[in-house]
Amino acid sequence: MRKASPSSGPTSRAYPANVTFNTLIRSNKRKSVVLMIGMGVFVVVVVTVMLMAGLVLLGSRGGGEVDPVQSLVVGATAAVVVAVLAALWSFYGGGNAILKMSGAVQIPREVDPQLHNVVEELAIAAGIPMPAIYIIDDTALNAFATGRDPDHAAVAITKGLRYQLSRDELAGVMAHELSHVRHFDIRFAMLMATMVGLVVFACDAFFQVARYQFWFGRGMSGRGSRSRDGGGQAQAILAIGLLVLALVLAAVAPMVVMLIRFAVSREREYLADAGAVELTRNPLGLISALEKLGACREPLEVANRATAHLYMVNPLKHVQKGKGHELNSAFSTHPPLTERIARLRALIE
Repeated sequence: MRKASPSSGPTSRAYPANVTFNTLIRSNKRKSVVLMIGMGVFVVVVVTVMLMAGLVLLGSRGGGEVDPVQSLVVGATAAVVVAVLAALWSFYGGGNAILKMSGAVQIPREVDPQLHNVVEELAIAAGIPMPAIYIIDDTALNAFATGRDPDHAAVAITKGLRYQLSRDELAGVMAHELSHVRHFDIRFAMLMATMVGLVVFACDAFFQVARYQFWFGRGMSGRGSRSRDGGGQAQAILAIGLLVLALVLAAVAPMVVMLIRFAVSREREYLADAGAVELTRNPLGLISALEKLGACREPLEVANRATAHLYMVNPLKHVQKGKGHELNSAFSTHPPLTERIARLRALIE
């Protein structure tokens, strides 16, 4: 598809002229693999350090010496086991958990044949199985997709959005969500959310142990007489260094993983918009739907910070105030709607 001319709208920050949709998808997949590997390693390192530091603190409370090497082995093993179990839960059970959290109810074809027909047509065009279709009993305007792969996917839309859209607008919204399915964004989003949760939980648990030791324990004071020997002194230095590293990571790591997750989420929204245009060949339908979503200032009550990035636009209450969906910051789960619309206009033939 050719790009729109400068006179067609605010496209100064749209895709470069030499970038095609297939190029974006290939780049997206490569970045996803690299990012998942990097995030996995980072999660294991953070959880390992938190567990080791926790063992050191608890060992100091018992009055005995803690072997740093033994702590490393125990911490690394526990971190890998926890990470694998969490990833498996996210992979096999995350989709159903998200649907239950959102209060979504599966809707049969006879209740809404038009919605089923639209999704079925788009699934055929995308070359994927038809996903299960759910409805959320809420007047707010939003939609999301979930599931581990196209064979186990589901799309959900709120009643408020469903009954405010024309057929072309509905096709644009559903095509956007099916693009997430087609690009495996839903699997990636669930695994990313699980990893972020592990890091946040590990850091918070370490802070709780450290606070408990500060108020009720003896800290490192019990090590004084035994740490004067060469071996004991070396262990004490390692233990103190480990605690300092744990404190730094506990303060910084949650913010780092959240920033990475938000940046990835914003880019994948752009790609899902472009994918919707590829499926419908009608960017104006999606543009019109996005404009309706942008005009809505009603938060989705069942949404929370853990699931906000899955929705078509940020559903949280604080986003509906001030700049609303035009907020553009490193902590935004979605790009500004005006920028999304500008990029869509740049894809018009």
